[in-house]
Amino acid sequence: MPVDGPQYPVNLVLRGRSVLVVGGGPVATSKVEGLLDGGADQLLVVAPDVTDDLQACADDGIVAIERRPYASPEAAEHRLVVTATSDPGVNHQVFLDADAAGVWVNSADDPANCTFTLPARVRRGTLLVTVATGGHSPALSTWLRRRFEDEFGPEYDALVELLSAERESIKAQGRSTEGLKWQEALDAGLLDLLRADRRTEALELLRSCLSSSSG
Repeated sequence: MPVDGPQYPVNLVLRGRSVLVVGGGPVATSKVEGLLDGGADQLLVVAPDVTDDLQACADDGIVAIERRPYASPEAAEHRLVVTATSDPGVNHQVFLDADAAGVWVNSADDPANCTFTLPARVRRGTLLVTVATGGHSPALSTWLRRRFEDEFGPEYDALVELLSAERESIKAQGRSTEGLKWQEALDAGLLDLLRADRRTEALELLRSCLSSSSG
């Protein structure tokens, strides 16, 4: 069934899984860039013509390109499919083929031919922040991303690294990471310290907050 009603957000692991993009224009190029950012490493683009940027990806060995029309029902051979052609008939056929095979499919700017929609994204290293409207208004999702993306500077990636390293250190000691005052530490100004490149002080503050945790 096409997208309708509430949606459940997930982060997909794409590495090592076959992904198909049908289409070779600017929209398809944008979709490919997002998939590559998300870790896709077995990505096939099928289109009679492709943009120079897509061809450059193929020349670098990042994606595979087959310059031909979509051949039904090849969508069924992949784990994830995105279609972004200017032909509604092709997009619909890709959707039918993928859905019949239980393959998740997204059709650019066409929720009726989707089994999932793509949010607007802000990436800062391992931090991923998404904004979605359930496919009802991609323009609003993009506007909200542009409005807030400047807030997420490189200090956020440093914050993720700091918290992750301390969490792994605690686990290595055989201690539980649950019940510790992570939120109190975050509220105490960790981000401001990292923004000022005061990582040692940030680590000391984090450990102080966590050591005061009960349980």
